[in-house]
Amino acid sequence: MSSPTLASTALAALDIADAEPHHMARVQAIYSHYVQHDLCSFEEEVPTVAQMHTRRTDVLSRGLPYLVALKDGEVAGYAYASPYRARSAYRHTVEDSIYVAPDMHGHGIGTALLQAVIDRCTAAGFMQMVACIGHSGNAGSQRLHANLGFETVGVLRNVGFKFGQWVDTVLMQRALR
Repeated sequence: MSSPTLASTALAALDIADAEPHHMARVQAIYSHYVQHDLCSFEEEVPTVAQMHTRRTDVLSRGLPYLVALKDGEVAGYAYASPYRARSAYRHTVEDSIYVAPDMHGHGIGTALLQAVIDRCTAAGFMQMVACIGHSGNAGSQRLHANLGFETVGVLRNVGFKFGQWVDTVLMQRALR
């Protein structure tokens, strides 16, 4: 019998669960890092924990998943799906968002979260999932999405301005059914 790989051992202590109100302070802390230090989020002011609670409630009220990855019982990342656009013709398409704690990259957390969001949205009857990846240099997110069946369908050049620079958005898409 072969011994488990490091990746499978790391994932053994990982649970994907519905985000609960008590998780939101850690979710906010993870997200605040990306708002303050990264181009993957175009948000420029860190939302409060109360604002993150409101965002979670909005996602859940639409019947969409808002999930956390718990590694040894601690929130190591989170992901959710939201409507791609507000107009009714887009009602069968969702957009995913994934954030992993900066010190937890490379442990399969993003993959586990995105797969769970894909599975939940597929089961809920959605047809397409779109990833709007902030910053065309975000190779990790692009690779994560490509590994789970997303294809790059375009790049919106210089649509965001953050940290004194113009930033692209990479659009990726995956059929759910």
